[in-house]
Amino acid sequence: MAGIEVLPIKAEKISLIHRFQAVRATTTGLTTRLTAEDQMVQSCPEASPVKWHLAHTTWFFETFVLTKYLAGYQAYNPDFSWLFNSYYKSLGDHPEKRLRASFSRPSLDQVLAYRLYIEEAIERLLETGASSEVCACIELGMHHEQQHQELIATDIKHAFWSNPLQPAYTERPLPSQPASTVSRQWFSCEGGLIEIGHSGEGFAFDNELSRHPVFLAPFRVAAHLVTCAEYLSFMRDHGYRRPELWLSDGWDTVQAQGWQAPLYWQAGQSGTWNVFTLHGLLPLDDLLATPVCHLSYYEADAYARWAGARLPTEFEWEHVASRRPITGNFLESDMLHPQPEINHEDSLHPAQMFGDVWEWTQSAYSAYPRYQPASGALGEYNGKFMCNQIVLRGGSAVTPVSHIRATYRNFFTPATRWQFSGIRLAADGDAA
Repeated sequence: MAGIEVLPIKAEKISLIHRFQAVRATTTGLTTRLTAEDQMVQSCPEASPVKWHLAHTTWFFETFVLTKYLAGYQAYNPDFSWLFNSYYKSLGDHPEKRLRASFSRPSLDQVLAYRLYIEEAIERLLETGASSEVCACIELGMHHEQQHQELIATDIKHAFWSNPLQPAYTERPLPSQPASTVSRQWFSCEGGLIEIGHSGEGFAFDNELSRHPVFLAPFRVAAHLVTCAEYLSFMRDHGYRRPELWLSDGWDTVQAQGWQAPLYWQAGQSGTWNVFTLHGLLPLDDLLATPVCHLSYYEADAYARWAGARLPTEFEWEHVASRRPITGNFLESDMLHPQPEINHEDSLHPAQMFGDVWEWTQSAYSAYPRYQPASGALGEYNGKFMCNQIVLRGGSAVTPVSHIRATYRNFFTPATRWQFSGIRLAADGDAA
């Protein structure tokens, strides 16, 4: 590779090998509770089968690292280069997403063998020497796989909810929940000219660049995430039947889809509700103190209007979150569901900025100033989706903790509900 310095293996390369192995092991670990049949299910347009996630994350390392950088590399199966391509048009044709559940072949055993083949090749590449460019591509592949770890959890949750038996993904019980006693409190920020975007230290996706100044007027953000109890009050006030609360497209969606509650809330007897979780079906009464989740942007926006507030901009959110440590309820906790905020005594900072639920902002997903997508096919990773999407921040209960940061920009279309997405309110000015 002309012009690229190939470095001998050093401590940082050993660290990369260990982190690569850990990421791959986490993905495999998510499947240990699943049968081969479970891993074939694709229950909604947003979802993919677990088996496909296992293969596609492996395809990513083969396509963008091994075929380019490992001398003499032999593809595991030439058909996999198009079969497990997701949306990279510059790499050629690929099957329609809706057909992924029809991939009964290759078998799960063959996909697992493919994973092992690629893992051994990546480790061999790192052990024999790797340039900084190679290491950067492997790092990107690891974060790409962490995104799919979250998708495995969200997709299998929808699959099990769609199953008439509604099986639990995990038999581990959730901790007992406290009574819902959260009261509305605000954190005030004076605003001003601030810096937004990745600072250049550590990994970041290209959509987090470049760092740039943004002016913020004085604003407030809620100290707490909106809970199930609070959202239930919105529902009891006929929130889903009041068009004045909704964006026009949101109201049309509510009518067309027949929404009456968040996704996975199921009406029980005598006006009670149950909620489907990865722990199975649970009474809403046991979850009232937990952050409400699986809401669309439309629902989050309507709730904020009902509450006399608004959603934060992504810049307001980042400015506040950048002052907080990245701690919270993530995939590693194995809770697999948002947890209540407990004993929050830090009056200077909001609670649960990271983990539990992705927080909808009011910001459209678009490019930052001087944004430059990567060259080649990798340029399709983020930039091509900068249209008709809304930014979410903070991670969720199924996000790996090492994957998130204050500058991380997630994005979905406004009707999306199958993700662990929730609400933090914001308001203008300093007044309480």
